[in-house]
Amino acid sequence: MKKILIILALSFLLTHPSWGLSDKFSDKVYTPQKLKPRDSNTHLKVGQRAPNFTLPAVNGGHVSLKDFQGKKNVVLSFIPAAWTPVCSEQWPGYNIVKDMFDEYEAILIGISVDNIPTLYAWLKEMGGLWFPVLSDFYPHGQVARRYGILRSDGMAERAIIIIDKKGVIRFFHVSDINKRPDLEVIVRGLEKVTSPRGRSPSP
Repeated sequence: MKKILIILALSFLLTHPSWGLSDKFSDKVYTPQKLKPRDSNTHLKVGQRAPNFTLPAVNGGHVSLKDFQGKKNVVLSFIPAAWTPVCSEQWPGYNIVKDMFDEYEAILIGISVDNIPTLYAWLKEMGGLWFPVLSDFYPHGQVARRYGILRSDGMAERAIIIIDKKGVIRFFHVSDINKRPDLEVIVRGLEKVTSPRGRSPSP
């Protein structure tokens, strides 16, 4: 119960409009017009095997989904674009809940269609993130397209996809692109895979 209360409190903090944006940083952020909430129709379903991928990471090297098979549950966080207000609040918010991912034996992976230099500058400005951030820039949006969440404007949807240790999709959530998803969305998805500290999930 205590864990749930903490998570709900953090969820409230993460929905505060000024979270993660200092005045100095917010001056550099581009504010787009309101976009169509959802502009894709994925062909993937919960229970299907997740398409493997290999993408370059901002901190160097490449990361493949298969690297975590049998080791970690994987939370994929797709965002539309760097240097935009909602994305600039969403990912830094996950810095304060790293322990939660550890308890659910999960690794968080951020994916954006931006190129490496753009993502590098953006992450530095935000003060860094604990989780790997991957570039789906070239071929443009290939992974977002394979997961059925590439929008007609070339950006990815704001999506959370949770994959278990066997490589099977267990949770698939596409948010309104104009809004930051509540932390509770991730918690709800992780509870479908495993309970905290590795206990079996509830039926």
